[in-house]
Amino acid sequence: MNELGRKIAAARKDRGITQTEFAEKLNVTRQTVSRWEAGTVLPDIEKIPDIASLLQVSCDYLLKDDIQEDRNAPVTGTGKLLAEMVGKKVRLQFFDGEADPDLYERDCLVLGFEGSWIKISAETKKGVQEKLIPLSSVLSMMITEEA
Repeated sequence: MNELGRKIAAARKDRGITQTEFAEKLNVTRQTVSRWEAGTVLPDIEKIPDIASLLQVSCDYLLKDDIQEDRNAPVTGTGKLLAEMVGKKVRLQFFDGEADPDLYERDCLVLGFEGSWIKISAETKKGVQEKLIPLSSVLSMMITEEA
């Protein structure tokens, strides 16, 4: 078992979630969850924020071997501000050279924040898409609609 697999298994068990329930919430098979926990395969990087959210841990905790879970860690002022953005529609502005062309002049629904990433949903030319965007590329967020 690798460290990621151990952390997923421990957090899942701590929350009383079965492998089957966990798999259903992530739209994968129970065998996939078993393989993650055994360390024979790693989850797709796109699944990490969803795994972290379900387990109520940070992406950093899952991905970095030297970070221990601290459920009583204080939330920073920035963390509180970002947490209040969840569920709101925003217009993102990006730093020069870091713009996402799919999100230009589009409202995005903020789904969550994990570590240094923002998860959004937006109606694009390709249909509704969920995206993970590094916060370091975001210059500003303007609330356009309260959910």
